[in-house]
Amino acid sequence: MLDWVLTIVSVITISAISLLGILFLWVTDKKLKKAFMYLVSFAAGGLLGDVFLHLMPEMIETGFETVTALILIAGILVSFGVERFLQWRHCHIPTSGEHPHSFAYMNLFGDSVHNLIDGLIIAGSYLASIPLGIATTIAVVFHEIPQEMGDFSVLIYGGFTKKKALLFNFLTALTAVVGAVIALALGSYLDGFVPLLIPFAAGNFIYIAGSDLIPELRKDSPELKKSALQLFSLILGVVPMVLLLFLE
Repeated sequence: MLDWVLTIVSVITISAISLLGILFLWVTDKKLKKAFMYLVSFAAGGLLGDVFLHLMPEMIETGFETVTALILIAGILVSFGVERFLQWRHCHIPTSGEHPHSFAYMNLFGDSVHNLIDGLIIAGSYLASIPLGIATTIAVVFHEIPQEMGDFSVLIYGGFTKKKALLFNFLTALTAVVGAVIALALGSYLDGFVPLLIPFAAGNFIYIAGSDLIPELRKDSPELKKSALQLFSLILGVVPMVLLLFLE
């Protein structure tokens, strides 16, 4: 019962992050872009830390077999599919004349699918163990903050009013709750369901960190100070995942 409560609280908290967009309406694009670069660095570190410090050890403990590796690869491929075939991507740079966005409604659909997957992953992690669930929730929070800021900007650019963009962004975020309930229900009735979600989560996180977040950092000007701060933010993102090891 505790895993159900913690899962629902976690996904509702993550869904609420979508409402943060309203706080950034009065920040200039230049300042927002600068701040996002370090948020993105921090998020990438958190995701990689979760994969290699929490998810991977869990996979090894339950037996890392060929099917485990195939599911991990499937997690990467599904993320690629969501990005390419739904014409949606994790964009963390606010809209501007130099960085335009389109397909606002397609963005909403793709974001709903992604949040549904997040809900599945978080629930599966809690069903495996509470410390793993906490670590995975924190990792998801890290990358949801810059992602939701980018999504909010896309909707504004696509012609949505501020209130409408805020509402629709929040509604798509709530699909994480749907995904969590599905995983919790299946996990209770299907033996072996949870171990399948762990490598899938790892593949998903590896793809987001390696294909979405880190490439965004490389688009920024390669100044020594900026690069050093981005590297520091990456390392800083791993730190909470290291500290969470003491809970296990």
